[in-house]
Amino acid sequence: MATPFTLETPIAFIGGGNMASAIIGGLLRRGLPAERIDVVEPFAEARAALQRQYGIQALAQAGAQLERARLVVWAVKPQNLHEAAAQVAAHTPGALHLSVAAGVRSASLAQWLGSERIVRAMPNTPALIGQGMTGLYARPAVSPAERDLVEQVIATTGAHLWVEEEALLDAVTALSGSGPAYVFYFLEAMTQAGVDMGLTSAQAHQLSVATFAGAAELARRSDDPPVVLRQRVTSKGGTTHAAIESMEADGMAQRFMRALDAAEARAHALGEEFK
Repeated sequence: MATPFTLETPIAFIGGGNMASAIIGGLLRRGLPAERIDVVEPFAEARAALQRQYGIQALAQAGAQLERARLVVWAVKPQNLHEAAAQVAAHTPGALHLSVAAGVRSASLAQWLGSERIVRAMPNTPALIGQGMTGLYARPAVSPAERDLVEQVIATTGAHLWVEEEALLDAVTALSGSGPAYVFYFLEAMTQAGVDMGLTSAQAHQLSVATFAGAAELARRSDDPPVVLRQRVTSKGGTTHAAIESMEADGMAQRFMRALDAAEARAHALGEEFK
């Protein structure tokens, strides 16, 4: 049974899209009253959806109501963050800021907001179902108590990992931030292979998804590294061995690692673009 959520701090969300909704839903499920949450969302349809789903009255633009916020969660598109910060900063001089906007570095946020109390987060889409993995980086001005506050908020969407160098968030982005897309990519391939072998699409999809989910859970629970788990199901001369040999002959591991290097490089480039 989940521990009751005890956070008393008023929280403001700048942006009310999918990631903000995931966090808001988690906070409400843990017991945070809806009246302690403010959301600034310029799109009327999104505001109406927040009202319907969570009973939250969202604001069309930043205003004096934000002054009560002690934590501000930035969930706008990276290209819109600078403009949004210009509208919000005057109302939140004493707040802690948590940004889930990809690519925007904390130095830029500190400059735009006039505050050094910045935490950057790199979540991934399983956060939408409470199974996310979020990388976190805090600037030196963030206190241990404020880190704890951020952890309580992020815990509503899944697990988290702190890094002590901001540059490592590019690696987090490449592995876990973009990672769900890699899983879906392999699921596509496995499903299509199953269809080509004579299974129905539904059968191949069910087998593929269950296999990924089960293998990931086994890896999570096991003290053994993935290489040992793989070797245990790879009998020499067997079917798995044939598949692994084929993948190794194609240099699949090296190609996959190059793909992750490309994602990390792009994450770094985005940071340069949004200065």
